[in-house]
Amino acid sequence: MSESNESGALAGLRVMVIDDSKTIRRTAETLLKKEGCDVVTANDGFEALGRIAEVQPQVIFVDIMMPRLDGYQTCALIKSNQLFKNTPVIMLSSKDGLFDKARGRIVGSEQYLTKPFTRDELLDVVRRYAPAA
Repeated sequence: MSESNESGALAGLRVMVIDDSKTIRRTAETLLKKEGCDVVTANDGFEALGRIAEVQPQVIFVDIMMPRLDGYQTCALIKSNQLFKNTPVIMLSSKDGLFDKARGRIVGSEQYLTKPFTRDELLDVVRRYAPAA
């Protein structure tokens, strides 16, 4: 996978999208699959944590406001695992508050993306954190 051309640069990249909104999951999944990513989705933190070990995503998007286990707790649990502590986690939120961004950093997230995001915003973040092929 040493393609450096723009269209196939993300081919084969494993991305997980954790969000309780079916619309957000579908939107992110559609945009990422068009770029060649392998996308796995989860409804909430519990479902995601059960699947992360088997999927081994290279980039993880996690919504902040979710039932049972919120995005901060999910991110903290991912980052506390030796296997995934270096996996980039990008927080998703409909709020664009400084407090939310700061709290995301505290639990170890790399970036914060405000919903609704554009195709370019989503892809820029993925390209920024995708491991070099």
